[in-house]
Amino acid sequence: MTNEKIDRRIVRTKRMIRDALTDLMEEKGFEAVTVRDLTEKADINRGTFYLHYRDKFDLLEQSEDELLAEIHEFIKETTTEDIVQANLRGEPLPFIVKLFEYIQENSRFMKLLLGPNGNPAFQVKLKEFMKQNFLRKLGSVANIDSRVPLDYLMAYVTSAHLGVIQQWLAEEMKQPPKEMALTLATITFFGPGFAAGIRKK
Repeated sequence: MTNEKIDRRIVRTKRMIRDALTDLMEEKGFEAVTVRDLTEKADINRGTFYLHYRDKFDLLEQSEDELLAEIHEFIKETTTEDIVQANLRGEPLPFIVKLFEYIQENSRFMKLLLGPNGNPAFQVKLKEFMKQNFLRKLGSVANIDSRVPLDYLMAYVTSAHLGVIQQWLAEEMKQPPKEMALTLATITFFGPGFAAGIRKK
């Protein structure tokens, strides 16, 4: 069997286990989930589970890290030219559109992680991820000359981004990803005062 086939099989098996975790977390919450529950739900044996994960906590952490790695891949694919052209056309940044599309595709698991009973550690990890990757991407097209301490600016922006994502998930993603990306861009670049209609540009 080729390495490519083995890799595909591993990816498929891990996805089945993550889907089982999602189902079980929806049914009874993470704390009540057991490895036996997971293997039965995913229709695998315990040996297969322990081949990939130490326990359910390792499964959750690896699943979270895989989400961030997948998001990082499409952020890397967005070029400086993509961002410049989006700005010229008054369109939302392409990697933010892709972010909302990805969240929509993985909404059940994301909602569990980011909802009221979600994992606070993942929320901290996601904000740090946004801080590192979004700042670097935006810095590739514009010099950031912050009028306030940069750490506070990034704390504000990442918390705002997370809050918007959480609200979108809580409202069952009524608006399409592109519209959400445009909403986020309006708030981010023009400020909440402008977005609320309190002040002009």
